Amino acid sequence: MQRDTSSSDVSASHVGRVRRRKHPTEATTDGNRANGQPLLVNDQNKYKSMLTRTYSTVWMIGGFAFIIYMGHLYIWAMVVVIQIYMARELFNLLRKSSEEKQLPGFRVLNWHFFFTAMLYTYGRFLSRQLVNTVTSDHLLYKVVSGLIKYQMFICYFLYIAGFVWFILTLKKKTYKYQFKQYAWTHMILLTVFAQSAFTVANIFEGIFWFLLPASLIVINDIFAYLFGFFLGRTPLIKLSPKKTWEGFIGASVTTIISAFLLANVMGHSQWLTCPRKDLLTGWLYCDPGPMFKPEHYSLGEWVPHWFPWKELAIMPVQWHALALGLFASIIAPFGGFFASGFKRAFKIKDFGDSIPGHGGITDRMDCQMVMAVFAYIYHQSFIAPQNFSVEIILDQIIRNLTYEEQKYVYEQLGEMFRERQLAHWLKAES
Repeated sequence: MQRDTSSSDVSASHVGRVRRRKHPTEATTDGNRANGQPLLVNDQNKYKSMLTRTYSTVWMIGGFAFIIYMGHLYIWAMVVVIQIYMARELFNLLRKSSEEKQLPGFRVLNWHFFFTAMLYTYGRFLSRQLVNTVTSDHLLYKVVSGLIKYQMFICYFLYIAGFVWFILTLKKKTYKYQFKQYAWTHMILLTVFAQSAFTVANIFEGIFWFLLPASLIVINDIFAYLFGFFLGRTPLIKLSPKKTWEGFIGASVTTIISAFLLANVMGHSQWLTCPRKDLLTGWLYCDPGPMFKPEHYSLGEWVPHWFPWKELAIMPVQWHALALGLFASIIAPFGGFFASGFKRAFKIKDFGDSIPGHGGITDRMDCQMVMAVFAYIYHQSFIAPQNFSVEIILDQIIRNLTYEEQKYVYEQLGEMFRERQLAHWLKAES
């Protein structure tokens, strides 16, 4: 009896070890996995996730459109709020409550460095706009001019104060944690302010140079999600398991076409194309410049006789928009891939949960950071005039000369113009 039982057990265990051949459907399911996670097209909860994501997206786009309508100053305020949320999410990544209890005031030190960096960054980029805003008040003008002149020294003094504060708060059992936090804080400041400084510069060059690149990233993100949602089959990159080649290619084509068309729509609005030279909120009027003046191209023999349009009106800026669209669709997504790898390193799903269906603010800004820097560099390299402009000269006068010296320059220019006018009048008389 025992032998029969044991033999039957052996047979059962042997049968249990027999490898079962997978059915074709099972093989397909495994084949549609990337790095152990199912693609979006096979996600059973995808419709619920899509509704939540769509609801949040509609609210974000609506709020964004309202802020754009309000103007440059409000867009800048929005950028500042985004920076604060991003910094908070990134500060929280390496915090340990057990260590923080032994270091009262250590979080305040992080924010001290943050606001010092903010003062330095915006003081450098917005000095001319600030001065132009207060020119009507003589006393306020002198105060602001003095602050701008010594702004670098003030910021350096604030940073050194934070540095001394950090050294004085070092504790024996938390050295490693404190120095890790110190290095992490500086990395955050570099990440957040390097891109936001370029973003603000783009805003005051004309909302167009902020809105178009930002819109292209949003369009690319939406259509990559939709194409991947309905058509995604081929995994794109292991860092982002739900990203597919179908979504990447479909979004790229859509983004490039959208760039060409959106540039034409936005280019007709002076509110979007005029640069802002002060910190006021009034309406803007300016000469749009050659970039925003349509050039007509004859279609000639390219179209049949019955075709209603014989020529096309294309703004020069639309050709530049194609370059922005190409970058937004091919290079900028790597900012998202970098963020995905970063989150995997810290074993987190999202940087935060402030936006339902999207994660944190940092999750939405990863590609925007890469795009903002490129948009600024592209504008300065191929769009902005390369020679000295009146604005650049005035900015140097405001930064480097006292009020009395500026008044002297004004008087000397007046004398020069009067002499030229007199010489011109004498030449005309003779």
